Amino acid sequence: MSKLFLSVVIPCFDEMVNLQKGVLYKVRDYLEEQKYDYEVIVADDGSTDGSVEFIKEFIKKNPSFRVMENTHLGKAGAVTKGVLEAAGEIILFTDMDQATPIEELGKLLPSFKEGYDVVIGSRSSRRKNSPWTRIVMARSMIILRSLIVGLKGISDTQCGFKAFKNGAAKKIFIKINNMHNGFRQITGSAVTAGFDVELLFIALKMGYNIKEVPVNWLYVESRRVSPVKDSIEGLIELVRIRMNINKGMYD
Repeated sequence: MSKLFLSVVIPCFDEMVNLQKGVLYKVRDYLEEQKYDYEVIVADDGSTDGSVEFIKEFIKKNPSFRVMENTHLGKAGAVTKGVLEAAGEIILFTDMDQATPIEELGKLLPSFKEGYDVVIGSRSSRRKNSPWTRIVMARSMIILRSLIVGLKGISDTQCGFKAFKNGAAKKIFIKINNMHNGFRQITGSAVTAGFDVELLFIALKMGYNIKEVPVNWLYVESRRVSPVKDSIEGLIELVRIRMNINKGMYD
């Protein structure tokens, strides 16, 4: 049996709307056209809307897909659990809404041959159909993460389309998992800006080479985005990371 080349991790929390749009079929159809072996891990985050049952029916005819059933840990916890289970030489995590389509993976993979350890999608300044509130949030995050965390040289930390060499992924996500004590069960939706900033900061601290690659991205309306609430939580997360830096927790 050939060595598994790619693992795709997709976090899932009450995603029936997107699942019914056929997103898993789109991911499957693209990957089936490629010349490498792959697996797709849907890391469920305690869904209660029938998502898991839907995915299990899909898996019956698509054995390269599997589902991890977790308690509700938040997106960071779900992604982390999925990445730590992944076996591919390259590990990608991407959002269920496919705002960045799986086809954009072809833009990331060549950079691994150039010697990069982490290759991330970047929406840069082009955020098609994105409302002004999201643009303001994005620009504010760039300024704040530079001032508070000191993370510079990356224009878009928040794009949910990031790929890693297996060895780098395991070390980065083991560190994150340990720092968060394996993540704890929560209530409500939790998609925090701090997760992406923290994992990239850890990657840089570990000496990994990161490349940012422009990708296509289309704004998808989400009931989980609240400009005021998310901005406040994002600021709190950045302060938490700065406190961890001051304590030497990333050394």
